[in-house]
Amino acid sequence: MTHTQSTKTAAPTAIYSLTIAPACVLRGQNALAQAGDAIARFGKRPLIVGGSNSLAAAQPYLQPILEGGARASTGASPLQSAYTAYGKDCSETSLETLREAVQSHKADFIIGVGGGKALDAAKLVAHQCKMAIVTIPTSAATCAAWTALSNIYSEQGAFQYDVTLARCPDLLILDYGLIQTAPQRTLVAGIGDAIAKWYEASVSSGHSEQTMIIAAVQQARILRDILFQKSAAALKEPGSETWQEVTDAAVLLAGVIGGIGGAGCRTVAAHAVHNGLTHLLASHGTLHGEKVAYGILVQLRLEEMLQNNQLAATARQQLLKFYTEIGLPQTLDNLGLGDVSLTQLQRAAEIACNPNSDIHRLPFKVVPEQLMAAMVSTTAPVGELKIKH
Repeated sequence: MTHTQSTKTAAPTAIYSLTIAPACVLRGQNALAQAGDAIARFGKRPLIVGGSNSLAAAQPYLQPILEGGARASTGASPLQSAYTAYGKDCSETSLETLREAVQSHKADFIIGVGGGKALDAAKLVAHQCKMAIVTIPTSAATCAAWTALSNIYSEQGAFQYDVTLARCPDLLILDYGLIQTAPQRTLVAGIGDAIAKWYEASVSSGHSEQTMIIAAVQQARILRDILFQKSAAALKEPGSETWQEVTDAAVLLAGVIGGIGGAGCRTVAAHAVHNGLTHLLASHGTLHGEKVAYGILVQLRLEEMLQNNQLAATARQQLLKFYTEIGLPQTLDNLGLGDVSLTQLQRAAEIACNPNSDIHRLPFKVVPEQLMAAMVSTTAPVGELKIKH
């Protein structure tokens, strides 16, 4: 009996790419002062990208190591650094300006300094220019210092799209002393952004049997519990060990979850609501995490109204109590949007429900009218205002 070789080509095995973590994380009370050698490994001509306020806050911490005085290596020479503000938003226009600054300075690596939008801009220009990136957050308002992701906004501050980057930052420096210079409101917002990981990951991926996604969802649950247990005490004692642990949770652990779980369990309705609200000019006085925190309540309200989900109703009541304790917004009025017109609210809801929106990771269909009903009833008593599909 003869055997003939099959001419069929085997189907290629699917490859899943995960960008889980920065190559190195340095954290501590004076982490930046001890990071000179770690920074100098990446080159001699860094372009330092940030917001004008963030650059001013960080310069006293950063300048000594750029000048070589804080580097341990023998004969350390100053780095030839240049500072540039990214502008008002991480927009296509600001990115073009940053690329021009890279060329003008002949930069060989990027240092991003600031909050979420500044770090997103720095990460993305480094990605586009194929350079190393060091991130130095100046607040705990987001996990942007950790992630391989950048959000792009319009010149008017409206969310447009996100960009997946080739890798997480090469170095993240979390200096608690620098973070402590930020207004406490930024940490509160960071708590709101971080705690969303559980409510979004559990609903989009809670039934997954994939090992890495299970790990991400369970880490999100742990993150939620840490924030419930420690946030109030942390806010009462800035700089304390508990405060540092909550800062780690908001900046680092929140980033871990997105890295391990991937895009599918990163964002759902809470971030979709945020994205829609950014298209309302009146929302621009609030922080990313404040809008996301409100979006969690909206998501739970949708689950309650459209699925009669009593666990979601209980979770919403628990969050309302927690928000009251630490100062997160619970309603449109708390976000400064109490006077928006029905037309404006409908526009935000329609954007949040566009075909490519993260809201469609919910296990049920949502249309703008249903979303609007949830947006105006985030503090309603349990069982009130049930609506049909």
